Amino acid sequence: MEPHGEVSLIQDAVPLLGFALVFVLIFRKFGLGATLGFLVAGAMVGPQVLGLVGGAESKMGIAELGIALLLFLVGLELSPSRLWRMRRDIFGLGLLQVVLCGVAVAGIVWAATQSTLAAALALGLPLALSSTAQVLPMLQSAGRLRTPFGERAFAILLFQDLSIVPLITIIAAMSRNPADLHGPPGWLLGLYTLGAIVGLILAGRFLLQPLFRLIGNLGEREMFVFAGLFTVIAAAALMEWLGLSAALGAFIAGVMLADSPYRHELEADVEPFRTILLGLFFLAVGMSLDLGAIADRPFFVAGMAIALIVTKMAIIMGLALLFGMKRRPAFAMGLLLSQGGEFGFVLFAQAQAAFLVEAEAASVFGAIITLSMATTPFLMMLTRNLRAEPEPSAEGMQSPQHDGSNAIVVGYGRFGQTVAQMLIGQDIPVTLIDTDVEMIETAGSFGMKVYYGDGTRTDLLRQAGAADAELILFCQDGDGLDTEILESIHHAFPNASIFVRAYDRRSVMKMKGAPVAGIVREMLESAVLMARKAMEAVGVDQQEIDRTEAEYRKRDSARLKVQKETGDLRAGIERMFSQDALAKAVAKADAEAMARDG
Repeated sequence: MEPHGEVSLIQDAVPLLGFALVFVLIFRKFGLGATLGFLVAGAMVGPQVLGLVGGAESKMGIAELGIALLLFLVGLELSPSRLWRMRRDIFGLGLLQVVLCGVAVAGIVWAATQSTLAAALALGLPLALSSTAQVLPMLQSAGRLRTPFGERAFAILLFQDLSIVPLITIIAAMSRNPADLHGPPGWLLGLYTLGAIVGLILAGRFLLQPLFRLIGNLGEREMFVFAGLFTVIAAAALMEWLGLSAALGAFIAGVMLADSPYRHELEADVEPFRTILLGLFFLAVGMSLDLGAIADRPFFVAGMAIALIVTKMAIIMGLALLFGMKRRPAFAMGLLLSQGGEFGFVLFAQAQAAFLVEAEAASVFGAIITLSMATTPFLMMLTRNLRAEPEPSAEGMQSPQHDGSNAIVVGYGRFGQTVAQMLIGQDIPVTLIDTDVEMIETAGSFGMKVYYGDGTRTDLLRQAGAADAELILFCQDGDGLDTEILESIHHAFPNASIFVRAYDRRSVMKMKGAPVAGIVREMLESAVLMARKAMEAVGVDQQEIDRTEAEYRKRDSARLKVQKETGDLRAGIERMFSQDALAKAVAKADAEAMARDG
């Protein structure tokens, strides 16, 4: 029977992935987001519609790893410097939003369902959380993630993601499950949590950092994938073994690596697994929705979804105004975060396991989250004119001024250091990426933050913010770049000007036709400068030095053009200054002199 089980798993994957592919593409096409596509696909293949796939519970166990990976990536965003810069929005605006929305929605649930206070809290508090998986892609596609508006929205989402841990604790404290009642007391769980956090931080400092340094020195990218997944799963397993939240363990694993030079590499390596497993999570949620219970109470589901959206929108807009936002952006913030989120499904499952709510109630409120998520894209489209700021009058306005731009410098050796420092000298924010572990550590001792990773990978560049950068400068040693790589990077980030350090003429020839703003041969300018100083030392006139340099550059440019066109390194050799040409010129000059003397 075991082979049959393996075949069944493979056969389940075909309709799951097939329906997910179709529905996600359709929902993406109409701007509704991938999350809703996964949920609808899961409902369609599940036992209550087409019945093509069963066993949502077994798949949920694997899929919940996607939630752990999501929290790991959230943790990676929490470097101490970023936390400090965003502290007011994260721990002020975010905290108030979760508390006020949670209490208000719980009150609505209690009034509408006449349930117990514990059940109302277990259902209402999770509805305060919005959908990180839906909102962040919307901000990215609109190009607003790195704007003040986007950062404030991210701060609220970040605190919401952090709040899943205390919310799980609240549900556990209210549990009616006999198994939970006989568990360790709350104060002991608190000590377990504190001890586990300290242990994970120490493990990150004294075990993981050396491990990633070793992997970086070996240059084994595949081992980064294994090590990243091991870190997440081991931290989650430790917390689960202690009877705590596995998601908390994954989150702490991310935080303890947030300030390491390997952050971008880990993000790029873990992201595909997070995407796949989170998609599987939403598929399993869609499969487990009790559509019959929802069909029996359609007006309740629609009414509660409307109440949720209006309540959250009003509270978030009010808080945004209180924190200094203007009316239109505050209105946009309220709409953008008005839906329920994916962590609601996780917390409803926790509440069901704690005997606080029935399975039917969990399905109905899961449908309320799904419906609220479906409304967000439509609400954003319908209110576009209301949210748009009026065009400012040009009269009395100051002319546009250069206020800096974002740049990514790949390669922080001798060449990259000069480029980066000159950009920083112009107050241009710079992100530095390299693969030399020893150099990264040395740069750190000089106060420079260099991230580890292969900067020619588009996924890693995207993690480093290339989608919003204006400059991407490849300053690494060697000749690993070619036209194909540069075309793919330009296609992925068309708004960024690309500059390349070329090792030699062969490197330039490999980049023929590449969509770059400039190619600089690494030794050309320094060699020209040295030649000028040498000519000065032997008394050559300054005008002759300038003429010689201009003639050399003219010949070199023409020769390089022919070489790129033909692909032949020896092409244009006649344009070189050479010893033979010099000897012929000297002989010709001597002959002319003798003729004059004779």
